[in-house]
Amino acid sequence: MDQPVNIFRFSIEDAKKVASSTNEPHNHNFEEILIGMEGSIEHFIDFETTTVDAPYVCFVSKGKVHRVKPIVKDGKCDVWVIRFSSEFTAEIIFQLYSAFHNNANIFWPVERLTGRLPVLTEMMYSELRQSNPDFSVIRHLLNAVISIVLSEKQKQQTANISSNQNETFTNFLAILEENFRRPLSVGFYAEKLFMSTRNLNLICQNILQQSVSEIIETRKLMEAKNLLTTTDKTIAEIAYELGYNENSYFSNVFKKKSGQTPGEFRDEMRSLLTS
Repeated sequence: MDQPVNIFRFSIEDAKKVASSTNEPHNHNFEEILIGMEGSIEHFIDFETTTVDAPYVCFVSKGKVHRVKPIVKDGKCDVWVIRFSSEFTAEIIFQLYSAFHNNANIFWPVERLTGRLPVLTEMMYSELRQSNPDFSVIRHLLNAVISIVLSEKQKQQTANISSNQNETFTNFLAILEENFRRPLSVGFYAEKLFMSTRNLNLICQNILQQSVSEIIETRKLMEAKNLLTTTDKTIAEIAYELGYNENSYFSNVFKKKSGQTPGEFRDEMRSLLTS
């Protein structure tokens, strides 16, 4: 994407185009939220195909292989598609990873979908269409959309019985959230879960297509990006807060993963959010 967030609306005509095209499973380098207002969707993700009737919300994390086929039902198809970079919502994106790791699709009760989500999405869409959109406003609106989606997901979570792997992964993420700022080994997390590092790595690879160490590093970097964007802490202070003993090592890891130094990332985000 040439900007940190993009929004468009899928109509009946778009659904027909997809149906007649070669639509192979693929992945992408951005996050995606689908808000289905009318019609249905056939969603291939996590190596399973599920058909969901509107209203629904789907979240597809960056790198996940999936395929979406919007379906016209009762002569209707209406889907909002929100695509955004993880850096744009660094302070909240990991909560989406955690909430949707084992089920990318949720049915959304009609009385709740017809209110806040479409209104907030419309506001973002309108702002993006301005000649000089205010990305700070869009960021706040997107965070509000994500918070509402997370709240609904949590309400429905108790109704779903998790498999052993999903339960283990959920427990791992909870332990990670409490400890990611500390310089701890993979063995620490495996021991907390009463399992071998090998088995924990297998579970993480199956669910998020990342090793345990990669997930830990991703969580640290998401928090680093949040702190770089929302605070005036020095890079050295942020590195220390996240358990890196050396500022230079933190900067090297950050650049390797993000393609920018921490300072370059901070300058870009501040320029974007204050322009």
